Amino acid sequence: MKASSMKRKASALLCGVLFGTGLLVSGLADPAKVIGFLDVSRISNGSWDPSLMVVMTGALAVYMSLFYLVVKPRIGTNQAPVCDVKYHLPEKKTLDSQLIFGAALFGLGWGMVGICPGPAIVNLATLDINLGLFVVAMLFGLYIGKLLKSAQLDLVKVS
Repeated sequence: MKASSMKRKASALLCGVLFGTGLLVSGLADPAKVIGFLDVSRISNGSWDPSLMVVMTGALAVYMSLFYLVVKPRIGTNQAPVCDVKYHLPEKKTLDSQLIFGAALFGLGWGMVGICPGPAIVNLATLDINLGLFVVAMLFGLYIGKLLKSAQLDLVKVS
């Protein structure tokens, strides 16, 4: 294995562990806490939990600061990231029905069960059968989405 490949993999592992630890420490990996935040109808009886808003605000502040101070000035230059050969940023700049539909499905799923893909993977370590089933359903959904996208691309090529 090349040194650069090993460096990228080690960096990815470190980032994943840091991300997972952050999810656990912040409470974002706890479905009950997430639902307690997302269910704003609880405001009327005083049981709404706004603490995740602080977590999300802090995460956004760190991300935006680093993006605008470190990443954005390097885009379009020959400066590469530390552990890769280029920045992998979204190339699509417009909203379309696929993005809106996907975001709506994601939001519905997150609101119904209080878990999204990152915390679901972190929670596999708990060996909770319900979370395991969620991950299986999530992977099945990703597979179906890939099949649908492939079929759509095939239709575009034919016409």
